[in-house]
Amino acid sequence: MARILLTGGAGYIGSHTYVALCEAGHAVTILDDFSNSDPGVIARLARITGAEVDLVRGSVLDRAALDRLFAERAIDGVVHFAARKAVGESVARPLDYFETNIGGLTTLMQAMRAAGVWRIVFSSTATVYGEPEVFPLTEDMPLSHTSPYAFTKLTCERILEQAAASDPWVPGVLRYFNPVGAHPSGLIGEDPRGIPDNLMPYIAKVALGELERLTVHGNDYDTPDGTCWRDYIHVMDLARAHVLSLNRLLEGEAHVLNIGTGRPVSVLEMHRAYSDVVGRELPHVIGPRRPGDVPRLYADPTRARAALGFEAEFGLEEMCRTSWDWVRAQSEGWRFNS
Repeated sequence: MARILLTGGAGYIGSHTYVALCEAGHAVTILDDFSNSDPGVIARLARITGAEVDLVRGSVLDRAALDRLFAERAIDGVVHFAARKAVGESVARPLDYFETNIGGLTTLMQAMRAAGVWRIVFSSTATVYGEPEVFPLTEDMPLSHTSPYAFTKLTCERILEQAAASDPWVPGVLRYFNPVGAHPSGLIGEDPRGIPDNLMPYIAKVALGELERLTVHGNDYDTPDGTCWRDYIHVMDLARAHVLSLNRLLEGEAHVLNIGTGRPVSVLEMHRAYSDVVGRELPHVIGPRRPGDVPRLYADPTRARAALGFEAEFGLEEMCRTSWDWVRAQSEGWRFNS
């Protein structure tokens, strides 16, 4: 068993990774300032795991708070999620993204170095591949960025790489694609504020009646049904990948890996699968292409399979079903008040 610091552990991916880490036998401390997460998640995590959550309320930008945390707990490794993550918002507020994403990592690493903690799983993204033209994506393809958000993630990857040249860092960089779904309990899941940018939570709000219909942005792409292909991965598979990555880091093996299924799903396939789970046809219309969309974006997961033994277990139906269970329960409130 290792003692793990989980930054941003109350967020969507962080909360599911907390459960996976606990199930794997690790002791976990969550650090979260709740700037983009719900404090009520902590009580739900306690219900899922059957144990009180070790929570430190604070920011990765607060060096003094980080130093106290490392002094009070014998941390063996860090899984770092705490960051801003909306591409559109990053275009409007780039300095906020530079401060939180880049400054947060460097401040955290300074505190880790002072405490002699060298193992860190870093939450990266497929957006570091820019606008690729060859698929599936492999880890050795050229890297670039098309938004301030992607720039911060790529910069953080470079920081980890260069820091490891002078200190004994053992980083695990996970570039993942499109996490969806929710914990089978229906107690935790994705809870975007406002109108979602991503496809599945948007469809979920259509299913709840909160949005009128789904607009499919273009059906004339060079794909089997004319709509864009994306690599969706169940959030519990993604959480398990972080556990496997951490375990490998504790053995001393650094890595940079794509985490996806390698099985792309089109917009219309996702719409049809969610409609099947809900039990009725969800309204949708075909609209014009959206600027910046690429026809295909999906991973080659071969290296993750070789390095970690990772293989995605959940399929599209399970992604949709757990999402629907979560949003329906959240809307009705029946799981949270019982």
